[in-house]
Amino acid sequence: MPTAAAATGSALAALAPDLRTALTRTRYDADTLLEALGADAHTALGRSEPVPVRRAVRGAGDLGTLVRLLLLGDPVPEREAAAAFAPVGIDRAIAAGLLERDGGEVRAALDLRPLDLGNDDRWVLSDLDDSMRRRTLTADHVLGVGQASLSLLRATPTAPTGTVLDLGTGCGVQAVHAAGYARTVTGTDVNRRALWLAGATAALNDLDIELLEGSWFEPVDGRRFDRVVANPPFVVGPARVEHTYRDSGLALDGASELVISRAPELLAPGGTAAMLASWVHVDGEDWRTRVSSWLPGHGVDAWIVQRDIADPALYVGTWLRDAGLDPRDPIAQERAERWLAAFDAADVEGIGFGFVYLRAVDGPTEVLAEDLTHGFDDPLGAEAIAYFERSAWLRAVAADEEIAWNARFEVDAATALERVFLPGSDGWDQAVVRLHRGNGPRWQHEVDDTAAALLAGMRADGLPLEELVELLAIGHTGTIATPELRSAALAVTTGLVRHGLIRPL
Repeated sequence: MPTAAAATGSALAALAPDLRTALTRTRYDADTLLEALGADAHTALGRSEPVPVRRAVRGAGDLGTLVRLLLLGDPVPEREAAAAFAPVGIDRAIAAGLLERDGGEVRAALDLRPLDLGNDDRWVLSDLDDSMRRRTLTADHVLGVGQASLSLLRATPTAPTGTVLDLGTGCGVQAVHAAGYARTVTGTDVNRRALWLAGATAALNDLDIELLEGSWFEPVDGRRFDRVVANPPFVVGPARVEHTYRDSGLALDGASELVISRAPELLAPGGTAAMLASWVHVDGEDWRTRVSSWLPGHGVDAWIVQRDIADPALYVGTWLRDAGLDPRDPIAQERAERWLAAFDAADVEGIGFGFVYLRAVDGPTEVLAEDLTHGFDDPLGAEAIAYFERSAWLRAVAADEEIAWNARFEVDAATALERVFLPGSDGWDQAVVRLHRGNGPRWQHEVDDTAAALLAGMRADGLPLEELVELLAIGHTGTIATPELRSAALAVTTGLVRHGLIRPL
């Protein structure tokens, strides 16, 4: 049976009020850290280069002590640590598992760092990684706020909602983020140490987060949520568990398949899910078909976005380093050999990574799986909600095309038209006409001159689509619109609506 985490009653969680006082007094927050370090040293911190950071905080008083202790992993004299952590006593911090003694000095036993989540400064507790000092990670290692976590934070919708489930909460960063936009937050994890740290993180930020221990969906069996977020152990490889934060015990992309296929059961009507996932690219198989097959046939609107594709050797090397292993070491080489052999046996040509967005709908499942591997700056969270709103309108049009024919449309202000000309025998020849979306995912659509002319007539005070198409036909051919023109016009209109380049009014 799932159990509520005992983290809220731990000595580390009990330390939270006084620790919060110390962190607030020393201004150990994201903005002050950037100010104290300066842009160059702050960037060096992100590159795991301690010397520029250490030099930057000389003379920074208690804040400098916390930076050296908590971010660089340096030992500091106990008297300096005592001053920085006051009113938290050093003996109490050691007993709680936050610090440890090293002769007359103390070291950090946990990672504690500030994080700007947009709505407020937060602090996150996790296990120490090997960013500043080489260390081998234990099986129950609790990862801090890495690139995957940051990606999901930026990609999660933050519109106010009721209930949120953080499936596989780890250090609790997604749950803490959710507390800024949800009425209630529940986090689950199979790793008891993760729940200990997530509970302490919640207490440190003075948040009430329900934490439940158990495997996968067991802790919340029968419950429904308005939003589900998940950064599951999605690493693709052999069926083994070396580190619970990344390994599921399921072969290849079995963890992503399990979460994607079962997540719809957790969604309340109209509820949404935002998840990270990985999938294999198998010889002779379209990755879109593979991932789409994991969803039920009814009740889901899905938007699946592939952000990256890694070749197997690069993928294995990256995750070996992530676990603190040097790929040149014999043990690491033996693991790499087994890992790559498993890929060969399954005809794996690459590993895709991306976001999976789901919305619970009353109707047949619809899936759009597409590549978004080009660079863009804007987060996808708000875009996902907008996508589902556009998708709902498109479902209505599929049931009754008159909705589109009677609608007026407006070209989004961020949409641009590009014409590319190349040298030809008689001067410049038009090679392509392309529409660009200048914000969000920056989609591009190639169109023809007829479609460009159609969009030129779309405006808020303009004509319905039906009349625009008839005027277009008369202007080009002198006759009424043919069925072929009407079909093409409807297709280009709905395609551009789906990606937000135009919108129905």
